[in-house]
Amino acid sequence: MTDKLGQILQHTAEVRPMVHSITNNVTINDCANIILAAGGTAIMAQDEREAAEITAHSDALVLNMGALRAQEAMLLAAREAKRLGHPVVLDPVAAGASHLRGEMCSRLLADGLVSVIRGNASEIRALAAGEEHTSGVEANALDRVTEDNLAESAAWLAAFSRKTNAVVLLSGAIDLITDGTRTAVLRGGSALMGRITGAGCMLTSLTAVYCGANPNTLFEAVTAASGVMKVCGTLAERRVREEMEGTASFRTRLIDAVSLLTAEQLAEGLRIQLL
Repeated sequence: MTDKLGQILQHTAEVRPMVHSITNNVTINDCANIILAAGGTAIMAQDEREAAEITAHSDALVLNMGALRAQEAMLLAAREAKRLGHPVVLDPVAAGASHLRGEMCSRLLADGLVSVIRGNASEIRALAAGEEHTSGVEANALDRVTEDNLAESAAWLAAFSRKTNAVVLLSGAIDLITDGTRTAVLRGGSALMGRITGAGCMLTSLTAVYCGANPNTLFEAVTAASGVMKVCGTLAERRVREEMEGTASFRTRLIDAVSLLTAEQLAEGLRIQLL
């Protein structure tokens, strides 16, 4: 598996996929930079008058629920991406915090417009439940995946993947990735991820880069994104600790680590288990 993930990284750097992101304005710059760091190119177009046209020139599409004012653009872009067979990555930010967010996610899923879902445990559970389940963007402590509930969490996540026909990445201290048949567990990473804004949005963007370059192996591409974020988080934290730096430097070091990561470093730092 590690060899395959390394190949995902190398192929992405060779292909340089373009990712169209309709995403959160709070984190848009970090998302663009991590796409570039991974070897892709980025465009952030939110006007419905050009959304489908921009998507037609792109290799993957990100739909981030932090950009709720761009719902019409999301729908137009997603339909165009589906027509062209391009991966669509949904980030259901605070999916259960309002009916508006939940209804938009449900519409995208019901219309079969989503290829990959990336969210924290509370957000994914809100989608699976189809009702309000969380009050914000952070994962509820009761929802978190732990070693004790790992098997149970993997089972309901796989069922949700089969229901939506999408590869699902549930991110947290332990990441779970499933296509409904295969499930990967990734451990490691840095607790400093929770102390910067946009770590989840950046992971979604990273996921789209690898999916855009490797559309026929989405499970492996999504797993690669999770692995890269875990390994690079560890590398970034190590560097800031050495330099006695803080969380702002951690964000920079994280993007640096993604831009410099090799397949060999990924294989060395990866902590992966296949269920």
